[in-house]
Amino acid sequence: MSQSLTHTPPPVSVPPSAPAASGVRRPLAVLTVILLGQFMAVLDASIVNVAIPSIRTSLHATGSGLQLIVSGYVIAYAVLLVTGARLGDRFGQRGMFVAGLTLFTLASLTCGLAWNPASLIAFRFLQGIGAAAMVPQVMSLIQITATGNTRARALSVYAAVISGGMVAGQILGGIIVSSDIAGTGWRGVFLVNVPIGIALLAVAPRVLPAATPRAERRLDLPGLAVLTASVLAMSVPLVLGHEQQWPAWTRIALGASAFGFAAFALVERWVHRRGGEPLFADRVVRAPGLLVAAATLFLIMCTFGGWVFILTIHLQSTLGYSPVHAGLLFVPNGITFGLVSLNWTRVPARFHRAMIPGGLLLAATTTIAMGLSLRDGHSVNPLDLTVLALMGIGYGLAFSPLMARATSKIPVTLAADASGILVTCVQLGVVIGVATFGTLFLTLATDPVAAARAVGVTAVAEGVTLAVAATLAVKAAR
Repeated sequence: MSQSLTHTPPPVSVPPSAPAASGVRRPLAVLTVILLGQFMAVLDASIVNVAIPSIRTSLHATGSGLQLIVSGYVIAYAVLLVTGARLGDRFGQRGMFVAGLTLFTLASLTCGLAWNPASLIAFRFLQGIGAAAMVPQVMSLIQITATGNTRARALSVYAAVISGGMVAGQILGGIIVSSDIAGTGWRGVFLVNVPIGIALLAVAPRVLPAATPRAERRLDLPGLAVLTASVLAMSVPLVLGHEQQWPAWTRIALGASAFGFAAFALVERWVHRRGGEPLFADRVVRAPGLLVAAATLFLIMCTFGGWVFILTIHLQSTLGYSPVHAGLLFVPNGITFGLVSLNWTRVPARFHRAMIPGGLLLAATTTIAMGLSLRDGHSVNPLDLTVLALMGIGYGLAFSPLMARATSKIPVTLAADASGILVTCVQLGVVIGVATFGTLFLTLATDPVAAARAVGVTAVAEGVTLAVAATLAVKAAR
């Protein structure tokens, strides 16, 4: 990890399952299609946040139900990502992208037709399964169709799409809910995916490169089963525990999740010894700096996912902002994140080593400052918007360079598994962030005055978490 963040990996031979792009336009066309798919998946993780108060009123959902509506999608998405990457290798990235996009589009339609919280939670899980089949192919296809500086730029656009999707979700969700198009209300935040998905399904089979399936790629079903059970045992009690006064089953499940993750490590070793292909393959996990980068990305997304969740509730439920007003307040954060993600390579190379931890410390400082500013219950003012913009700069200086650094030494033959691991950590971070910081906020927010103070307490907790991530990033930057 002593290389600079702008290090260009040496050329690698592309395996049969990863044909080289034909012509200059091919990579651009592929990138456009797959990043639109990625944008939809990210959009759907955030667009529902703005609709939470409307869903609560319309479906009479509880606080834990709302958390499951938000995180249920990401739970399914996260635990199946590596399997989705493996399936892409086995059956071809184009086929899996189209299959995942099809399921995602159909599930979006059913989410828009949901009749109660339970049905919406179930359909959100189906959406997550579709996203898990589609999204891993994005980074795999970037690795396959782009090399060197082109790959670095593509990954920067990828990071900007993640940020843009999060912010667009807040704004678009607010516009859709407030406009109440054809009386759909909150349902429109899911139905908007349907025409976009249909359009992509018409184009993707003709644009994405065909690949020779690698039938020898095997699925790690024991690892998948243990990982899924462990994630559920950890996240569900965190989501439901508050409203149910932390009954014995929640404490037992949390304890069991710790043993579950330990068992997952043992199962992965067992699969490896038997000649199988574990979800977290040994040769991928041992790639220089990958685990440290994955852990740092996990903490980054814990704080980001948790912050978006609690701030959205506070703006609408405590301060009484409309969905559009609440969504627009996220614009400064998203713009600065996107601009930094696209332009960080312009920073002189001698500053690259300090960029990631420095960005995280800036994000930590601004998160705490924002929380302390809002704890007296005042409306968001221009100074707060400035702090949000600086927060976006901090996240931007960390996320995109860290992702590029983590993949700089990964050969194309390991691209699917490596991208699956990294994106799994990113999405699990969102799940745990919503569950932990969301639960902390909801526990403290017993009335409007307490809710404002809860924002301050939660922001301090998130700032400390970002400081821990900055410490890890120092090691990742070596």
